[in-house]
Amino acid sequence: MMNALESASTRPYLIRALYEWCTDNALTPYIAVLVDDTVQVPREYVQNGEIVLNISFDATSGLKLGNEFVEFKARFGGVAREIMVPMDRVLAIYARESGQGMAFPMTVPAVADEGAESMAQASKAVPVAASDAEASRNGGIQLVVTTEPDDGGDAVDEPPPPASPPQRKRPALKRVK
Repeated sequence: MMNALESASTRPYLIRALYEWCTDNALTPYIAVLVDDTVQVPREYVQNGEIVLNISFDATSGLKLGNEFVEFKARFGGVAREIMVPMDRVLAIYARESGQGMAFPMTVPAVADEGAESMAQASKAVPVAASDAEASRNGGIQLVVTTEPDDGGDAVDEPPPPASPPQRKRPALKRVK
């Protein structure tokens, strides 16, 4: 008999369910990813150790939401790229249009390096909600995206960063009791 520590992670199942919910409701599913050496994404689009990816049908080719990885091909600046993200590096999945979705806890690597502090900051979700009524309809949690939505198209939510990129706020969650 398996105990809770030996059972499979619920993260891939929740990501697949929220992806399906987004597509069923004509919403654009985005994933926020904590980037490290295990993540295969275009590094020039990574900001503060994170990247936000549009994983909609229109923005991807060959999307596979497996138990271990999110894999697909997408165009970045007109160039086709292979993307591979381990499930444990997905910080959140949410709908671009409404901000509704789910954030996941992140474990910070034990190895200390110059990026460890920013990774520790990235792993802490700050709760926020629009209203008690809306949050209670959504199981007590709502993801509020504080960034400007794009007009779709590429798998990344913004153009390549300028020489001195402005600081962007991260999606945040609030638990309403």
